[in-house]
Amino acid sequence: MAIKLKHSDVYSTYFITFTCYKWLHLFEITNCYDMVYKWFTYLKETRKAAIVIYVVMPNHIHVILYFEDANFSLNSIIGNAKRFMAYEIIKRLKEAGRNEILQCLTEGVSEREKKKGQLHKVFEESFDAKAIFSEKFLHQKISYIHLNPVSGKWNLVQEFTDYENSSAAFYEHGEAKYFTPLHFSELM
Repeated sequence: MAIKLKHSDVYSTYFITFTCYKWLHLFEITNCYDMVYKWFTYLKETRKAAIVIYVVMPNHIHVILYFEDANFSLNSIIGNAKRFMAYEIIKRLKEAGRNEILQCLTEGVSEREKKKGQLHKVFEESFDAKAIFSEKFLHQKISYIHLNPVSGKWNLVQEFTDYENSSAAFYEHGEAKYFTPLHFSELM
């Protein structure tokens, strides 16, 4: 059973993670990385939120978000993002004829979710959000996020700065491929 936790708007900077259902590589399978960048742009333009650090892995996202104003609902922001991306992921799976994955996502929907009209389970129910309250913690999370593509089982690239769906190259070389984040030094 999922536990509903309302995340506070007391802090302005958060380390956030959310994951595809059953850790399926849905971003990779559907090449939906572009939808994450559309979400980032939406946050920047309409929610007065800045993306500070990010990595979009084949099956999950790590991001550090900074909110200019204290009046925000982290639960709503992440819930809307997941819904927005889920529709596109399902659309692309249908277009590609990936019926086995669609069937898995359909089977993942609970009876409660079905009653609400949900047809597919694209993301895990909850998300992780940790307030960033110190520079030390911020640097720890930056390192964790940027090294994710070369950590553990991943080995997606030789050098962590070569992973194109990350802000690592921006921080290390001043190069932003798909999205330019707000440099963390501007928060201090």
